[in-house]
Amino acid sequence: MSDMRTPLSRVRGLGSAKTGTEHFWAQRATAFALVPLAIFLIASVVALAGSDYETVRHYAGNPLVAIALLALIGAGVYHMRIGMQVVIEDYVTTEGPKVLSLLANSFFAVLVGLACVYAVLKIGFGA
Repeated sequence: MSDMRTPLSRVRGLGSAKTGTEHFWAQRATAFALVPLAIFLIASVVALAGSDYETVRHYAGNPLVAIALLALIGAGVYHMRIGMQVVIEDYVTTEGPKVLSLLANSFFAVLVGLACVYAVLKIGFGA
């Protein structure tokens, strides 16, 4: 198969970074996982509408519910991070701000994920 790059890009070594497909499939896999998890969350919120605090806390303390919520958090945060990474890589052209934005994106995703996991575990262990 012939090389479709220009001579200048061959000299510079420019070409595919080989990560676009990985991000594409990771984004689709997390989106696929989020569909039933989001339906579960919406059904839970609708079923618990109007319930008192103790009923909701007892429901969220169920290990199966806590595991589903943790899976929702994990998939949602990872999906969010990958999506923002693609937007930053595509639209931030200057290298310095791009690197800082990618770092901020990763730290923000970890921070949000840890806060959500802490909340679910605190409710799950009955604290």
